[in-house]
Amino acid sequence: MTDLSKELRGILASSCRISGFPAERVEISSDGTEKYLFRLEDGETVESVLIPDEGRRTLCISSQVGCPLLCGFCATGVAGFRRDMTSAEIVQQACFAANRLSERGERLSNVVFMGMGEPLLNVPEVSRTIGILLSQFGFGISGKRVTVSTAGIVPEVLPLALMHPVSFAVSINAARDDLRSLLMPVNRKYPLKEVVAAMRRIPLQSGRKVTAEYVLLAGVNDSPEDALALSRLFRGARIKVNLIPYNSHAASPYRAPSADAVDRFRNVLVAGGVQTIRRERRGADIRAACGQLSGSVHISLRGDAPLPYEMRSLGYPHRRNNGGHSPRLSPGGKKS
Repeated sequence: MTDLSKELRGILASSCRISGFPAERVEISSDGTEKYLFRLEDGETVESVLIPDEGRRTLCISSQVGCPLLCGFCATGVAGFRRDMTSAEIVQQACFAANRLSERGERLSNVVFMGMGEPLLNVPEVSRTIGILLSQFGFGISGKRVTVSTAGIVPEVLPLALMHPVSFAVSINAARDDLRSLLMPVNRKYPLKEVVAAMRRIPLQSGRKVTAEYVLLAGVNDSPEDALALSRLFRGARIKVNLIPYNSHAASPYRAPSADAVDRFRNVLVAGGVQTIRRERRGADIRAACGQLSGSVHISLRGDAPLPYEMRSLGYPHRRNNGGHSPRLSPGGKKS
């Protein structure tokens, strides 16, 4: 780069570096889904998933090492929280997938923040990443093809929506506060009424809707009565529901509902005027399906991980004191 001044080259050398990391492990599912394990420079690991579909290639990326939200049905939450990821680390997942796709004449078309971590607890780095994904000097992906998934960190939803024209998905999983608080402890800080109000405030272009993600747990939240309550909760809102039959992992007591139960649930929602789709299960044979990412082959149960400030404000201890296990809830609501 001799076309740059010696002074500028010195500044760049002292303040910038070109970083990158290859996938330590690549697993390929029988359905074509690919899961990548990345080892970061400090030895921590994260996973991302490439999902091929007709006409698009979608990358599910991580934004934190682990997750502090302690949702008992999610392997990432059970694994515990280690730290936030930097924008460079988040973007590198997309770089790896894009390069891998380009080698076979394909292009990364969609990115979803649905991997490990809660994106809205790492807003500065996630926002910087979104800017790179959308920029013509970055990946040049359309905003409607980038989706941020959140458990409902209410104060951060609208500011990010106003900053970036991306899509949003919100993890709901129950139509009652008591049940949602058992499944998702964050509901104790941001209850359903506030979460749905935040979803309604997201500015939407014509024809677009906010997605409500609903993990169906057999005998817990999959009854026709649950579906009816959910349809009433979303009445009059530009919200569509994505039904996700539970994907099992070793540290959770839950079960997936039967196909008939899923159909009954969906039919009640549709009858109530709510657009509803069932998410196709992808990558389950390599533990790459929704809720199965943990950053390693075995769930790491480490007890010395600090929780971020945002989660301490929800009443969680500064550090885990239970041997590393995130408290999880049985279908009856008791901690185990």
